[in-house]
Amino acid sequence: MTDRIHPDGLPTPRRWLAILAIAIGIAMAVLDGTVVNVALPSIVRELGTTPAAGVWVINAYQLVIVALLMPLASLGERVGYRRIYQAGVALFTLGSLACALSHTLPLLVAARVVQGMGGAAIMSVNGALVRLTYPDAHLGRGVGLNGLVVSLSAAVAPSLAAGILAVGSWPWLFAVNVPFGLLNLRVARHLPLSERSGRPFDWTSAILSAVMLGLFFIGADSVIRGAAAVPAAIGIVVAVAAGVLLVRRGRRETAPLIPVDLFRNPVFSLSVAASICAFAAFTIAFVALPFYFQSALGLDQVQTGLLMTPWPVATGVAAPLAGRLSDRLPAGGLGVVGMLLLAAGLGLLTAAGPEIGAAGIAWRLALCGFGFGFFQAPNNRTMLAAAPRARAGAAGGMLATARLLGMTVGATIVALVFHLAPDGAEPVGLAIGTGLGLAAAVLSGLRLSRRARAGETGRA
Repeated sequence: MTDRIHPDGLPTPRRWLAILAIAIGIAMAVLDGTVVNVALPSIVRELGTTPAAGVWVINAYQLVIVALLMPLASLGERVGYRRIYQAGVALFTLGSLACALSHTLPLLVAARVVQGMGGAAIMSVNGALVRLTYPDAHLGRGVGLNGLVVSLSAAVAPSLAAGILAVGSWPWLFAVNVPFGLLNLRVARHLPLSERSGRPFDWTSAILSAVMLGLFFIGADSVIRGAAAVPAAIGIVVAVAAGVLLVRRGRRETAPLIPVDLFRNPVFSLSVAASICAFAAFTIAFVALPFYFQSALGLDQVQTGLLMTPWPVATGVAAPLAGRLSDRLPAGGLGVVGMLLLAAGLGLLTAAGPEIGAAGIAWRLALCGFGFGFFQAPNNRTMLAAAPRARAGAAGGMLATARLLGMTVGATIVALVFHLAPDGAEPVGLAIGTGLGLAAAVLSGLRLSRRARAGETGRA
């Protein structure tokens, strides 16, 4: 292997090995963010703890990822994306082994923190590595393939967890990561090298970023779980204050940790805003619909899980197709089509009554999923391509952060709707999700009129 910097993507066959490494890493990180949800009752019971305490097995992982995404993306620009990725895979594998060996809740939560650090490192440079692995002319298909891996991982996670728990105990959910992590460490040697900025790491901005995103997540999670309103509000206010300080600090820097410089590009800003709206709509649907299926339609948990499957499957079908199209067509137009399809599917679900039936629900969810995938891959390509190659880490970190922010906002909206209108929460939530889908379509369309001003790279 010739270990040098390639200015326009890796040559084959090394590119395929790099793609394999990226796919294994993002699949592990996505799966472990979901499979534990299925096993949490078993974990709580076997460790002799309470559900309220046991939920920190999930929160510890998510909180660390949210807090570290942008700092690690910034660090990747300074020390190299491949180095951050390899360290992330090593930490994730070590954390997985520690989780499997944990016999008390504090040990398990501590191991999940280590795992979250590894997951944050993997996710923070995922977009940058995709950008550097593929030639610019084929970036859309690379982003589409990455989206396919994420969608399939999310789709199979509940079934995979159920299958593992059917033949073994919950520690095996973590133990299975170890051989894949070791394999990934070996394959990751083929990932592309990147230019290193040589700038000193901005620890003050990193702390402000962690405080901003961490406290926002904790405050929103407190709202979702119906915890004390005053501490939740204080946490969100402090998060906003940290964000204001971070933006002011970033305006004085050439390559700030929070990419204020990239937000000066209207296409990048509109793409981030559209992504937040889209993922908020996605989360609202995935939180509200199971309640609707079980309360209004009388379905059990297994039937509900099966009925939700058409969405991620359709997303997996649409993402590679849309990614390839985005290499030739404006992403703004593709995003408008995708979000209109998602809004139409959610609107049809909102208007439908209990007599809709399983088939009627399935095709409407497939319409939502196809629209979501048709939007997501071109939108992600736009975010990555709108940034200079030297700022690929910041763009990739912002891509992942926008996804998590959108999901957090969506979950918070559903919690507020259930609190304010418990009797009709599902249709109200779906109506809000429809509106957010339309908002994402409008934001995508605005990119079409600003392409010349924005200085887009390629045809994103």
